[in-house]
Amino acid sequence: MANLASSGRRSTDNNDDEHDASKTAIAAYQAREEEIERRKMEVRERVESQLNRAEEETRRLAQVWEELEVLTDPMRKEVAIVRKKIDLANRDLKSLGNICQKKEKEYKEAMEVFQEKNNEKAQLTTTLVELVNQSEKLRMRKLEELSKIVNSNT
Repeated sequence: MANLASSGRRSTDNNDDEHDASKTAIAAYQAREEEIERRKMEVRERVESQLNRAEEETRRLAQVWEELEVLTDPMRKEVAIVRKKIDLANRDLKSLGNICQKKEKEYKEAMEVFQEKNNEKAQLTTTLVELVNQSEKLRMRKLEELSKIVNSNT
């Protein structure tokens, strides 16, 4: 009876430990997800900021361009080249922003699959430990029975 009671307590302790481990794993996962979201927002803000600066620079250069045309400045060709480069950089920034969002989504999906597999592994490990413990108990009982038989025959 005492063994049964203490084994019940051990089972409860194991369940509590598993529950605490699950809570810890969930908290860690949520913390990572929050960190990912925070970084995602930072990247998004930086990309938007760069896009806004590029657009503002494009407008400013367009105004300069108009003034240069009025003056028929000899630097007109260089300004046109720089303006084209800015337009190209602006397009590149937009496409990079889209790529960044796509990669973040892929990362999040991969992280979810990883967590599922990790949880599956934890459950299988728990099952394995329980099976090994049961096997050891059965073997110990059998050894005790055999020992009693041997002792009673001697």
